[in-house]
Amino acid sequence: MNATREVVVLVADDDDGHARLIEKNLVRAGLHNPVLRFNNGQAVLDFLFLRGPGPHRAHSKAYLLLLDIRMPQVDGVEVLRQIKQDPELKKLPVLMLTTTDDPREVERCHAIGCSSYIVKPVDYEKFAESIKSLGLYISLVEVPEIDRNPGAIAGA
Repeated sequence: MNATREVVVLVADDDDGHARLIEKNLVRAGLHNPVLRFNNGQAVLDFLFLRGPGPHRAHSKAYLLLLDIRMPQVDGVEVLRQIKQDPELKKLPVLMLTTTDDPREVERCHAIGCSSYIVKPVDYEKFAESIKSLGLYISLVEVPEIDRNPGAIAGA
């Protein structure tokens, strides 16, 4: 385990207020990891799959994705599906964030491969508290690196 390795937190949420609240409460929870924000599903897919002109993920870095289900262009469930179908990206921990607690939606996301499913409380204080708890979780979880060159042998 490499305790000094920094996990980059990816936040994919089209609601600016929710995204700011998430970032602010992760910091309040003592998490000072870099946070990258995406406001639609296509943007986060382009980042992860190294497509398009925008920013792309770095090889051999650790990422954790906080993914809203309801987003424009590509919804969170489809983003999750594409990530979990990729041989390397499927290692990426994905925590679904949504305002719905529909058991069918929860089951579908777990079946596809999400790591956790967190319902965003409508109440500000409850939402802030759940994000602080999430910050503690992120600080404790071991996140694998993602490498686009799985054929490479370490140290060779």
